[in-house]
Amino acid sequence: MKKNPLGRTGMSVTELCLGTMTYGNQTPPEDAFAQIERALDAGINFMDTAEMYPVNPVRAETVGRTEEILGDWFEKSGRRGEWILASKHTGPSKLVRDEAPISSETIPVAVESSLKRLKTDYIDLYQFHWPNRGSYAFRQNWTFAPWTQDREATRQHMADALGALQREVDRGTIRAFGLSNDSAWGTAEWLRMAAEVGGPRVASVQNEYSLLYRMADTDLGELMVNEDVGLLPYSPLGAGLLTGKYQGGALPEGSRMAINGDLGGRKTDRVFPAVAAYLELAQEFGLDPVHMALAWSARRPFVASSIFGATTLGQLEHLLGAAEVTLSDELLERIDATHKAHPLPY
Repeated sequence: MKKNPLGRTGMSVTELCLGTMTYGNQTPPEDAFAQIERALDAGINFMDTAEMYPVNPVRAETVGRTEEILGDWFEKSGRRGEWILASKHTGPSKLVRDEAPISSETIPVAVESSLKRLKTDYIDLYQFHWPNRGSYAFRQNWTFAPWTQDREATRQHMADALGALQREVDRGTIRAFGLSNDSAWGTAEWLRMAAEVGGPRVASVQNEYSLLYRMADTDLGELMVNEDVGLLPYSPLGAGLLTGKYQGGALPEGSRMAINGDLGGRKTDRVFPAVAAYLELAQEFGLDPVHMALAWSARRPFVASSIFGATTLGQLEHLLGAAEVTLSDELLERIDATHKAHPLPY
């Protein structure tokens, strides 16, 4: 499978990354183990998790369960070294550390807790799940108010956090640092602060990105290609919308929409015509729409690896076909035209 550099870390990751956020809720441990092994067999070397997983829904009593499942597999298989493993420090949340913000105090505690659950000595890519100062992710772009932020407090937080992260690098507990649900300014400021005060340079940003949600195309994309920061798209299938399984009012039993209703704000009147347009385009070019959407997200010039999640092994098998798909220049032009006709449908 094709590999891309992960920022300037010297690590190379496969263009597809195994997401794990259902492990421990919708996906039981034995099924998770089967997915991990199948992904390895397919040549995937990159796996993403988070201390707060599983989700759909997030519950205080299950926080950390996904990391525990991965740790059990690492211990059982002895194959930890075959994976580039990414995890995340939760941002301010009622469900983790009583809404404590990310700080130089929480970082070593969170890292150590993740290491214990994962039954490993190190995490290859350690990410901040969302920034203390707020984010336009999770449909908050409609009310995002950056003018309310305290710039100097943000910069002091970055300097302190970079010091704590560097101490983890020196201990050998993490190899690289990444962001998630962050912006172009935030990423640029982390880069500037690392150059100024020291600490690990941002290697990647894990943000939502798909045919339906192309917020990263402009300012963030420009920063990434010029600063060697890789995008790690999550929800490249639009939380399942781009599979077509919800078209015509369908609601498959056990699906994400059946569990949380509006797909985190993605279910709108505008989204179904947009999905229909992409489904028709895939059919016209003789492609599976799932393969088209996932391959497109993985091949963008600023993308390091696209994170996909599967509830079942059958879904995983289906998704793996994206690695074999070639997208023609004509199709890419038609995708852009479709995007222009259906911009930001949620």
